[in-house]
Amino acid sequence: MNYHNVSFEAAYGLHQQIPVSSLPEVAFSGRSNVGKSSLINRLLGRKALARVSSEPGKTVTINFYNLDGQLHLVDLPGYGYAKVGLSEKKRWSGLIEGYLKDEKRMLGMVVQLVDMRHPPSAQDKEMIGFLIETGTPFVILLTKADKLNKTEREQRLASIGNEIPDLPEDTVILPFSSKTGEGVDELRAILEQLVEFCASHPELLPDTGEPQTDADDSEQPDEETPDEDQVTVEYIGFDDED
Repeated sequence: MNYHNVSFEAAYGLHQQIPVSSLPEVAFSGRSNVGKSSLINRLLGRKALARVSSEPGKTVTINFYNLDGQLHLVDLPGYGYAKVGLSEKKRWSGLIEGYLKDEKRMLGMVVQLVDMRHPPSAQDKEMIGFLIETGTPFVILLTKADKLNKTEREQRLASIGNEIPDLPEDTVILPFSSKTGEGVDELRAILEQLVEFCASHPELLPDTGEPQTDADDSEQPDEETPDEDQVTVEYIGFDDED
Protein backbone atom coordinates (compact mmCIF):
# COMPACT_ATOMS: atom_id res chain seq x y z
CA MET A 1 0.00 0.00 0.00
CA ASN A 2 1.02 3.57 -0.60
CA TYR A 3 0.93 5.09 2.88
CA HIS A 4 1.29 8.59 1.47
CA ASN A 5 -1.95 8.21 -0.47
CA VAL A 6 -4.32 8.91 2.39
CA SER A 7 -7.08 11.43 2.95
CA PHE A 8 -9.60 12.43 5.57
CA GLU A 9 -12.97 11.11 4.43
CA ALA A 10 -15.68 11.80 7.03
CA ALA A 11 -16.52 12.32 10.69
CA TYR A 12 -19.64 11.05 12.45
CA GLY A 13 -21.07 12.06 15.81
CA LEU A 14 -23.73 9.34 15.93
CA HIS A 15 -23.15 5.73 14.92
CA GLN A 16 -26.46 5.71 13.06
CA GLN A 17 -24.95 8.19 10.59
CA ILE A 18 -22.15 5.84 9.52
CA PRO A 19 -22.79 4.21 6.14
CA VAL A 20 -22.22 0.54 5.37
CA SER A 21 -18.55 -0.36 5.02
CA SER A 22 -17.21 0.18 1.52
CA LEU A 23 -13.70 -0.91 2.52
CA PRO A 24 -12.19 -3.09 5.25
CA GLU A 25 -11.72 -1.10 8.45
CA VAL A 26 -9.10 -0.92 11.18
CA ALA A 27 -10.18 1.01 14.28
CA PHE A 28 -7.82 2.75 16.69
CA SER A 29 -8.92 2.74 20.32
CA GLY A 30 -7.40 4.16 23.50
CA ARG A 31 -7.72 6.65 26.29
CA SER A 32 -7.33 10.38 25.78
CA ASN A 33 -3.66 11.45 25.58
CA VAL A 34 -2.42 7.95 24.71
CA GLY A 35 -0.90 9.29 21.49
CA LYS A 36 -3.27 8.26 18.68
CA SER A 37 -2.54 11.34 16.59
CA SER A 38 1.20 10.86 16.78
CA LEU A 39 0.88 7.15 16.01
CA ILE A 40 -1.26 7.64 12.92
CA ASN A 41 0.88 10.48 11.60
CA ARG A 42 4.00 8.34 12.01
CA LEU A 43 2.32 5.30 10.48
CA LEU A 44 1.40 7.34 7.40
CA GLY A 45 4.64 9.31 7.21
CA ARG A 46 2.79 12.59 7.61
CA LYS A 47 3.38 15.47 9.99
CA ALA A 48 -0.12 16.77 10.54
CA LEU A 49 -2.75 14.65 8.82
CA ALA A 50 -4.08 13.76 12.25
CA ARG A 51 -4.11 17.02 14.13
CA VAL A 52 -3.03 17.20 17.75
CA SER A 53 -5.72 18.87 19.79
CA SER A 54 -4.87 21.57 22.32
CA GLU A 55 -7.42 20.10 24.72
CA PRO A 56 -7.61 16.46 25.89
CA GLY A 57 -10.84 14.71 25.03
CA LYS A 58 -11.41 16.88 21.94
CA THR A 59 -12.08 13.99 19.55
CA VAL A 60 -15.86 13.69 19.86
CA THR A 61 -16.52 11.95 16.57
CA ILE A 62 -15.54 8.75 14.81
CA ASN A 63 -13.15 9.88 12.08
CA PHE A 64 -12.60 7.93 8.86
CA TYR A 65 -9.43 8.07 6.76
CA ASN A 66 -9.09 6.42 3.34
CA LEU A 67 -5.73 4.69 2.92
CA ASP A 68 -4.83 4.13 -0.73
CA GLY A 69 -8.41 3.17 -1.62
CA GLN A 70 -7.85 -0.16 0.14
CA LEU A 71 -8.49 0.41 3.83
CA HIS A 72 -10.36 2.72 6.18
CA LEU A 73 -8.45 3.84 9.25
CA VAL A 74 -11.06 4.63 11.88
CA ASP A 75 -10.25 6.81 14.89
CA LEU A 76 -12.56 6.19 17.85
CA PRO A 77 -13.07 8.90 20.49
CA GLY A 78 -10.55 8.77 23.32
CA TYR A 79 -12.04 7.57 26.59
CA GLY A 80 -11.26 8.22 30.23
CA TYR A 81 -11.08 12.02 30.22
CA ALA A 82 -12.43 13.02 33.63
CA LYS A 83 -13.49 16.59 32.81
CA VAL A 84 -16.04 15.52 30.21
CA GLY A 85 -19.63 15.63 31.48
CA LEU A 86 -21.60 12.46 32.19
CA SER A 87 -24.02 12.99 29.29
CA GLU A 88 -21.12 13.42 26.87
CA LYS A 89 -19.40 10.31 28.25
CA LYS A 90 -22.60 8.35 27.63
CA ARG A 91 -22.77 9.66 24.06
CA TRP A 92 -19.14 8.67 23.45
CA SER A 93 -19.79 5.23 24.96
CA GLY A 94 -22.83 4.73 22.75
CA LEU A 95 -20.90 5.94 19.72
CA ILE A 96 -18.01 3.53 20.30
CA GLU A 97 -20.15 0.55 21.28
CA GLY A 98 -22.57 1.19 18.44
CA TYR A 99 -19.72 1.19 15.95
CA LEU A 100 -18.05 -1.94 17.32
CA LYS A 101 -21.32 -3.91 17.36
CA ASP A 102 -22.54 -2.67 13.99
CA GLU A 103 -23.15 -5.58 11.61
CA LYS A 104 -22.74 -3.20 8.65
CA ARG A 105 -19.04 -2.91 9.43
CA MET A 106 -16.24 -4.90 7.88
CA LEU A 107 -14.09 -4.40 10.96
CA GLY A 108 -10.95 -6.40 10.38
CA MET A 109 -9.12 -5.42 13.53
CA VAL A 110 -8.91 -3.02 16.46
CA VAL A 111 -5.55 -1.47 17.33
CA GLN A 112 -5.81 -0.97 21.08
CA LEU A 113 -3.39 1.66 22.39
CA VAL A 114 -2.00 1.46 25.92
CA ASP A 115 0.59 3.78 27.45
CA MET A 116 3.64 1.55 27.97
CA ARG A 117 4.77 3.55 31.00
CA HIS A 118 1.79 2.49 33.12
CA PRO A 119 -0.35 -0.57 33.77
CA PRO A 120 -3.53 -0.63 31.68
CA SER A 121 -6.24 1.59 33.13
CA ALA A 122 -9.64 0.29 34.19
CA GLN A 123 -11.07 1.63 30.92
CA ASP A 124 -8.30 -0.10 28.94
CA LYS A 125 -9.15 -3.40 30.61
CA GLU A 126 -12.85 -2.86 30.01
CA MET A 127 -12.28 -2.18 26.31
CA ILE A 128 -9.97 -5.17 25.87
CA GLY A 129 -12.43 -7.36 27.77
CA PHE A 130 -15.17 -6.21 25.39
CA LEU A 131 -13.04 -7.11 22.37
CA ILE A 132 -12.27 -10.54 23.82
CA GLU A 133 -15.92 -11.18 24.68
CA THR A 134 -17.17 -10.18 21.22
CA GLY A 135 -14.41 -12.05 19.41
CA THR A 136 -13.14 -8.90 17.73
CA PRO A 137 -9.57 -9.33 16.44
CA PHE A 138 -7.17 -6.89 18.06
CA VAL A 139 -3.53 -6.09 18.68
CA ILE A 140 -2.13 -4.06 21.56
CA LEU A 141 0.26 -1.21 20.80
CA LEU A 142 2.27 0.05 23.75
CA THR A 143 2.80 3.73 23.01
CA LYS A 144 5.58 6.04 24.22
CA ALA A 145 8.06 3.17 24.36
CA ASP A 146 10.94 5.60 23.87
CA LYS A 147 10.27 7.13 27.30
CA LEU A 148 11.39 3.94 29.08
CA ASN A 149 14.89 2.56 29.54
CA LYS A 150 15.77 -1.03 28.69
CA THR A 151 15.06 -2.40 32.18
CA GLU A 152 11.74 -0.57 32.45
CA ARG A 153 10.67 -1.82 29.03
CA GLU A 154 11.45 -5.42 29.94
CA GLN A 155 9.51 -5.09 33.19
CA ARG A 156 6.45 -3.64 31.46
CA LEU A 157 6.47 -6.30 28.72
CA ALA A 158 6.74 -9.03 31.33
CA SER A 159 3.90 -7.60 33.41
CA ILE A 160 1.22 -6.60 30.91
CA GLY A 161 0.06 -10.15 30.18
CA ASN A 162 -0.81 -10.59 33.85
CA GLU A 163 -2.44 -7.17 34.16
CA ILE A 164 -5.21 -7.86 31.64
CA PRO A 165 -7.71 -10.56 32.66
CA ASP A 166 -8.20 -13.46 30.22
CA LEU A 167 -5.77 -12.04 27.66
CA PRO A 168 -5.20 -14.73 24.99
CA GLU A 169 -1.64 -16.03 24.94
CA ASP A 170 -1.28 -15.36 21.23
CA THR A 171 -2.21 -11.67 21.50
CA VAL A 172 0.18 -9.50 19.50
CA ILE A 173 1.73 -6.85 21.77
CA LEU A 174 3.98 -4.29 20.07
CA PRO A 175 6.04 -1.52 21.67
CA PHE A 176 5.58 1.65 19.62
CA SER A 177 7.30 5.02 19.47
CA SER A 178 6.11 7.87 17.30
CA LYS A 179 9.49 9.56 17.82
CA THR A 180 11.83 6.72 16.84
CA GLY A 181 9.48 4.83 14.51
CA GLU A 182 9.71 1.64 16.53
CA GLY A 183 6.79 -0.64 15.67
CA VAL A 184 5.83 1.14 12.43
CA ASP A 185 7.06 -1.61 10.10
CA GLU A 186 5.41 -4.31 12.20
CA LEU A 187 2.07 -2.50 12.24
CA ARG A 188 2.22 -1.86 8.50
CA ALA A 189 2.89 -5.55 7.90
CA ILE A 190 -0.19 -6.46 9.93
CA LEU A 191 -2.36 -3.99 8.00
CA GLU A 192 -1.11 -5.32 4.67
CA GLN A 193 -1.85 -8.90 5.69
CA LEU A 194 -5.37 -7.83 6.58
CA VAL A 195 -5.88 -6.05 3.25
CA GLU A 196 -4.62 -9.11 1.34
CA PHE A 197 -6.96 -11.39 3.27
CA CYS A 198 -9.97 -9.15 2.67
CA ALA A 199 -9.13 -8.80 -1.01
CA SER A 200 -9.24 -12.58 -1.37
CA HIS A 201 -12.57 -12.76 0.50
CA PRO A 202 -14.80 -10.06 -1.04
CA GLU A 203 -17.86 -11.85 0.31
CA LEU A 204 -16.97 -10.49 3.76
CA LEU A 205 -17.77 -6.94 2.70
CA PRO A 206 -21.33 -6.03 3.77
CA ASP A 207 -23.92 -5.60 1.05
CA THR A 208 -24.65 -1.91 0.61
CA GLY A 209 -27.82 -2.71 -1.28
CA GLU A 210 -26.78 -0.30 -4.04
CA PRO A 211 -26.43 -1.46 -7.67
CA GLN A 212 -22.98 -1.25 -9.21
CA THR A 213 -22.72 1.50 -11.84
CA ASP A 214 -19.93 2.91 -13.94
CA ALA A 215 -18.59 6.16 -12.61
CA ASP A 216 -19.10 7.93 -15.97
CA ASP A 217 -22.77 6.90 -16.17
CA SER A 218 -23.75 7.55 -12.58
CA GLU A 219 -25.61 10.69 -11.67
CA GLN A 220 -24.37 12.86 -8.87
CA PRO A 221 -26.80 12.74 -5.94
CA ASP A 222 -28.37 15.94 -4.71
CA GLU A 223 -26.71 17.42 -1.67
CA GLU A 224 -28.72 16.48 1.41
CA THR A 225 -29.68 18.86 4.16
CA PRO A 226 -28.64 17.50 7.58
CA ASP A 227 -31.41 16.60 9.99
CA GLU A 228 -31.62 18.52 13.24
CA ASP A 229 -30.52 15.42 15.15
CA GLN A 230 -27.38 15.00 13.07
CA VAL A 231 -24.02 16.11 14.36
CA THR A 232 -22.30 17.79 11.42
CA VAL A 233 -18.53 18.00 11.79
CA GLU A 234 -16.09 18.84 9.02
CA TYR A 235 -13.01 18.04 11.08
CA ILE A 236 -12.23 17.29 14.70
CA GLY A 237 -8.60 16.62 15.62
CA PHE A 238 -7.17 13.68 17.50
CA ASP A 239 -6.45 13.75 21.21
CA ASP A 240 -3.13 15.29 22.19
CA GLU A 241 -0.16 13.49 23.71
CA ASP A 242 1.39 14.29 27.08
